[in-house]
Amino acid sequence: MTGPPRPRPAASGALTPLALTAVEHLVALDAAHGATAALPAVRDLLRNIPELAAAPGSLHDRDAEALAALAELCEVIGWILFDAGLDGPAHRMNTRALALAELSGDRATARLVLLNDSMLHTRAGRPRAALDSAARVAGPRPLPTLVATLVLVRRAHAEALLDRPREADRLIARARSRFLDGASPQDPPWAWWIDRAELIGHHGWVLTRLGDWDRAIPLLHEAATAPGPSYRHLFTAELLAALTGARAWRDAEELIAELAPRAGSIGSVRTTETLARTAVRLRACAKAPANLRAAAAFLLESVPPHPGGQDCPAR
Repeated sequence: MTGPPRPRPAASGALTPLALTAVEHLVALDAAHGATAALPAVRDLLRNIPELAAAPGSLHDRDAEALAALAELCEVIGWILFDAGLDGPAHRMNTRALALAELSGDRATARLVLLNDSMLHTRAGRPRAALDSAARVAGPRPLPTLVATLVLVRRAHAEALLDRPREADRLIARARSRFLDGASPQDPPWAWWIDRAELIGHHGWVLTRLGDWDRAIPLLHEAATAPGPSYRHLFTAELLAALTGARAWRDAEELIAELAPRAGSIGSVRTTETLARTAVRLRACAKAPANLRAAAAFLLESVPPHPGGQDCPAR
């Protein structure tokens, strides 16, 4: 796997193309191979672009274009750190990205960072903080269609975590309906990944959080079998959790047989942690067939270890 030339401290005029090239490279790595595959490139960037570690306020002499490019790079790095299971560094990088976006006047990137942080808070079991982050996305004008859709998705996950099934159900249904309006001219370029499969997967995931297995399973199956970026393996992991909750033992065993041989190559720690939790539950479930418990044990042995103990110089 090859990457762009090793970055060096950038002169003012060179920072924008350097940051944007790095964004393209990281997004391609993440989509093809997952967040853990992108971590070495992230570490190289953090070591070799001093602006990624500088206090945002110290960069006030940079032009708005350079600051916006740097904010976008920090946002992508924050996402990769999050999907690689490095929640603390991810939140700190989100904070840096938000400050740079606000300094440059890049409202579109600022909104994405807030929505990423909302997702991080939900993962960490802080649904009220997740709702607060999502609420900060709103402005004086109506949100573009896809941005508004994603706000509703983030709110639905948080409400599900708060055990408010009616509100979570209402919000995810609104998200599906709003998406059908189609992308608006005001939607930012980063919204390219908000498509039908993404919405269906999140709908199923919200229902899984609510324990509504029968409704979740067909949605997650459709999302998991649709083509898309590597991180959507998460919908497959949530499908296994839903099948387990519904005690659909045969379907769960068939999915494990499909998953286990390729579990080691899954580059999303969120995904592998979900798979491991489900495998632990299945292995200990006396009501599950013996062959399914054995398959769960094999799956648990197949998932890669958490890379969180590795050094990550994100500050």
